[in-house]
Amino acid sequence: MNPSTAVAAEQEGLTIGGKVRFGDESIMSPKEHGTSNTPVQESLRYDVSNKLADRITNYNRRFAELGGYFTGTTFEDEIRAAKGPVTFYDANSGKPLFVAPINRSVDEFIDESKVHGWPSFRDEEVVWDNVRVLRSSGETVSVDGTHLGHNLPDRRGNRYCINLVSVAGNPI
Repeated sequence: MNPSTAVAAEQEGLTIGGKVRFGDESIMSPKEHGTSNTPVQESLRYDVSNKLADRITNYNRRFAELGGYFTGTTFEDEIRAAKGPVTFYDANSGKPLFVAPINRSVDEFIDESKVHGWPSFRDEEVVWDNVRVLRSSGETVSVDGTHLGHNLPDRRGNRYCINLVSVAGNPI
């Protein structure tokens, strides 16, 4: 992690990276709004669709936004303009979930995401206080019941293939 990321994380009280934290199916039990207590935020980042975000994050356990969906949004432009790591927030709760890129360049982060079709995060980019991986399926979820995507490990380790609509929230 570069020094500016460490300072930003410390200011936000975040612990980024570390070992995978597993969760159980109870995280995704039915709640007031699908698997979450609330619908997605009214105004999401990256010009994503609120309707799609609500369907994917709260009423879905297996499916994803279409591969490459993020390339039709402002995602790439905003990541490049940031000139450093960006914090990605839960579309429902506004809690921080990922901070990227860490230990790789913006180009590497965007290129890997394009190859796989979804924003792809690594262990060192996960805010484990707010994210869990379900042992039974590799489903990656927020501690509040937001479906995020799946852990699809490759030769470099864990790779979290995440729906942009799930992490397009604004901080609370």
